Amino acid sequence: MPGSDELYPPAQYGWGWLLLAFGILILLISAAWLVAALTRPRRDLTLTGEAQGPQLLTTDVLSQLRVEYLDRIQRIEDDYRARTLSARNANLEFSRVVRTFVNEYSGLEAPVLALDDLVSRGVHPALIDAMGRHYYPSIFRQGPAIDPVAGAEAARTVVRTWH
Repeated sequence: MPGSDELYPPAQYGWGWLLLAFGILILLISAAWLVAALTRPRRDLTLTGEAQGPQLLTTDVLSQLRVEYLDRIQRIEDDYRARTLSARNANLEFSRVVRTFVNEYSGLEAPVLALDDLVSRGVHPALIDAMGRHYYPSIFRQGPAIDPVAGAEAARTVVRTWH
């Protein structure tokens, strides 16, 4: 009958449901651990000294990067001297190469930053000098472009002195 004042005991769940909940919890924790273990970077076990190995590798890669970009600068200068590139386009290419070098070397997004942004970030003075004295006037100013041979030397200075 409705309205009866009799009390009913709470519903009891079987042990199977509790074991299922613990099983799911353990499965989720195991899956998270597995994802973390499989996606973390591996250590190179062939290096003899942990502190010595990565530094040598980094120095070698960075010096190779410098050589590669100095070669690119030389090719642009050679193209300008062979008259296959105009002075304006040569300076544009120097600007692009130097900015890409800075990006690859240090991670600074120099290819998409304006000169004012580079100045406000306090980048190496060689880059500011090359951009302000050689590349920007050649690319954006009316009239004749700045001599690309000087632009090539400025680009080499950036590549050699960038830290």
